[in-house]
Amino acid sequence: PLDEAAARRDFTLNAVYLDPLTGGIEDPFRGLDDLAAGRLRHTSPAFSEDPLRVLRAMQLAARFELQVVPETVTLCRSIEPEGLTSERIFGEWTKLITLGRTPSLGMAFLRDSGWLCYFPELEALVGVPQDPNWHPEGDVWTHTLHCLDAFAEEKTGHPWEDLVVGLAVLCHDLGKPDTTAADDEGVIRSIGHEKRGVALTEQFLGRMTSHRKLLKEVAPLVAEHMRPTTLHQEKASDAAVRRLAARVGRIDRLVRVARADVFGRPPLPADEYPAGDWLLEAARRLDIENHPPEPLVLGRHLMALGQKPGPAFGKILGRCYEAQLAGKFTTVEKGVEYAGKLLRNPD
Repeated sequence: PLDEAAARRDFTLNAVYLDPLTGGIEDPFRGLDDLAAGRLRHTSPAFSEDPLRVLRAMQLAARFELQVVPETVTLCRSIEPEGLTSERIFGEWTKLITLGRTPSLGMAFLRDSGWLCYFPELEALVGVPQDPNWHPEGDVWTHTLHCLDAFAEEKTGHPWEDLVVGLAVLCHDLGKPDTTAADDEGVIRSIGHEKRGVALTEQFLGRMTSHRKLLKEVAPLVAEHMRPTTLHQEKASDAAVRRLAARVGRIDRLVRVARADVFGRPPLPADEYPAGDWLLEAARRLDIENHPPEPLVLGRHLMALGQKPGPAFGKILGRCYEAQLAGKFTTVEKGVEYAGKLLRNPD
């Protein structure tokens, strides 16, 4: 019977039925009223049969800007993620990141429901202090939620790109709990948090997905998310920009992460990020905005110079690439000439 079938749906807004023959609507749990009021409510105690529904509430709240009603939050606190596969869990996080209009709503629900404890790297962010001059918004958890909302306002609509950048935004400060301390003058600092965050990012994401390409592309964005501002302040050289592109792969992605980081600090302004504009302009000029510098000297060039493949092969190619990043040559011909000098004088 329809009433019984509807009771086994997860939320009232998903238990609304349309008869395609008559146009009639059946809404036994008043889901249309909840939708109009921006409420997310479970239909019945059967909700507890699938723990994944807690994470569905997280991503639906973020996607459709809904408030989860107190009775549903209370029910979720009694549910544990027993039996959930990592793939199903990651699927809901993917929807939060790529489809969420206001991700902070989903994240706030995750904490209210008691499920934040199942993601300890995120739970550790709660209560971690920050320098109020740079972060008037509050602790690291609050900052992360603001950053996610800032990211969501500038999504590209490309699922993979938004997933990589969004996960980097989510994880960018995971290293702060382990590195935050007050100096002798009482100033709160988190020295080295970006490097510490790489291992925690891999740990956090690694429990949910074995997608190596994803992990490989997110981690360097976490490691380097401070660099756009630093390089801009230092008026860094083209060589420094090339080296950064070689490390992160995509300068355009890195700037998106850094912008979200800077804009996630209300009430500080969130309309301009000159460091990002400067870095993007430099990357475009060097033709490395959305890809790392391609090595000019390849193995075939070394073989043409008489070098046989062996242990020294990779080292020579590495030195050539570093010289290229430093601007010592910009063409294949000059690169081969440089490689020839290395072969003649390896020291």
